[in-house]
Parts: sequence; structure tokens; C-alpha cells
Amino acid sequence: MGATSPRRSLWELDELGFVTRYTLLNAVHYGVPQTRERMFLFGLRKECGQIPAFPPPTHAYHMPRGYQQIRRAASRALRSDDLFPAPYWREPPRMAGRLRQAVTVRQAIGDLPPITALRDGTLPTGPRRFDTPCGYRPGRPSAYARVLRDWPGLESSVEGPRDHVIRKLPRDWPIFERMRPGDEYPAAHRIAEALLNDALHARRETRVSAQELRRRIVPPYRVDGFPNKWWKLHPDEPSRTLMAHLGKDSYSHIHFDDLQARTISVREAARLQSFPDGFVFAGSMNSAFRQIGNAVPPLLALALGKVLREQLVGRPSLVSGGRPAVVASA
Repeated sequence: MGATSPRRSLWELDELGFVTRYTLLNAVHYGVPQTRERMFLFGLRKECGQIPAFPPPTHAYHMPRGYQQIRRAASRALRSDDLFPAPYWREPPRMAGRLRQAVTVRQAIGDLPPITALRDGTLPTGPRRFDTPCGYRPGRPSAYARVLRDWPGLESSVEGPRDHVIRKLPRDWPIFERMRPGDEYPAAHRIAEALLNDALHARRETRVSAQELRRRIVPPYRVDGFPNKWWKLHPDEPSRTLMAHLGKDSYSHIHFDDLQARTISVREAARLQSFPDGFVFAGSMNSAFRQIGNAVPPLLALALGKVLREQLVGRPSLVSGGRPAVVASA
């Protein structure tokens, strides 16, 4: 919605002939393996004779208490007249009936081949190029992975995607290896301090100072600054929200496999955001991470598009030459 105030946007859309409504949607309820909460605004031309609707959840997931508190606070803020006039607000669609279970991280990325080059010391330096297909693990993929492999028009080849590449973070793989699923930076820092203590007791190079060993082993970040800056994925839960900050670092999403001891790859980030395997990202690795973190998850976009199509099919506004609908996310 850009720099324009939300209230002004709604009024301007009303003057342009749109009926608008907005709500909060979480991608995890639409088959995306990620608890990503965003505000969506729908607008339909008044000639359509429809009030915008939002898709009902297709997947069940009861978010942790922290997410529930954030949603309640966001709902209160969005219902108020400070930003949005209250009549435009719609309560988020509720989970109802027999729904499929939320997609887990393991189901999302478990068929992609392991990458152990970071801990093995064989990961090359220099820019990462998307020019080497990675293939897939043997065995039957999850239903979710199959959807992304066979997305119509963006099907993956048998060779697999070419962007299953990671960052080189040689200092931190021993920490990644020892972290447990769900651990955040305070736990990682304690692990690093323990590794430093072991190194101090075992060191034979008397010329290496304690200060130098600390620099080599312990990350230089404050424990009380951003405790969730690091996070190790739960294999059997959905992921946390992927942010555009992935373009700068990916410590917020550390792979759950101790043997790989690394952060997620570009393709794994794409899987967690529900991008088809045949979708090609442009630019560098950092740029690809940023594109993924900034995107609306394709599966959520698909759910929104289906509802929009249902409301517009057969409406005369579709052939009147005007713009029948507007969709915005923030």
C-alpha cells in the first residue's frame, strides 16, 4: 500500500468505485509450512454486486501463545479507527470442519539432498551459482513436495532444482550441530562458550591467546539483543516467518539435521515459502533469499485467487473494460 495511509487508501478505493474489506491471514492455514501472518485487503468493483470474501482455512494449526497474543493485538489495532475505519474490517476466517494438518518442515524439505560441505570443510568460497542440479533423495516425497515438483507450468525436471546452495559459515557449524530444534541465540551462545572452554583446556598452540580463540569460536552478538536472531528449525512443526533479512543472513532458519550443521539453502527457503521447484530466481544467492522473504507465498496467493475467481465468474464487470478487483498485502 506504499506510503499512503491505510485510511486514505480505503477512502480513495471507495471513491474509485470499489467495495473493500481487509483481514489477517496466516499462510500456515493454507498449506504453507510457515506461520506467516499478514494483513490482506480485497476490493471489488461495486458493479460486481459482491462484498469481498476471504478463503476459509484448509489446514489446521494452533499457533503458539506468542503468535496468538500478536494476532489479538494486531486485530485490535486493525479494528480501530486510528488506521482503518472499522466497518471495513473482517475477522480472520476460523478453522472449521475436518481440515488437513499443517505442513511440517520435514515434509517441505525432507526430499532435498543433504549438504554436508560446510562441516566437511569442502564448501568453496566465492559467489554461489545456480547452475548445478541437485537431484532428489530416493524414496517417495511428501504430498506437499509432490505438489511443488509438479506445479502446472513450473514442473521440475528429474535433475531437480539448481539453487540448492548455502552460505559459507565455517565458524558456526559446530554450534549448529549441537543446537536442539527450537533453540535460539542464547542457547547457541552457551554452546559456543562451552566450545571455547573445551578449546582453552585442550589447546596446545601456546601462541594462540584466549582472546583469539574467542574470536574464532564465539559469535560477537549480545545475548540480550536479538534472542531470536538464531533459530533451529523444528522438523515436525511449520517454520517461523521467512523475512527479507534472509538476503543478509539466514541464521533465523538453521537446518534441523545435526549432521548437516548449516543454515537453509535457497531452494529450502523457497520450499518453506511454497515456491514451485520449477520457479527460477534471478540474480545472486542473497538476492534470491530476499525475493523469497518478500514474497506472498504462492499457495496462499492461489487460495486468494480461487475465492476472487468464484466471486467474479459470470459478472458483467469482467467485460466492461474496467478493473474488476484490487488486492493488497501489508
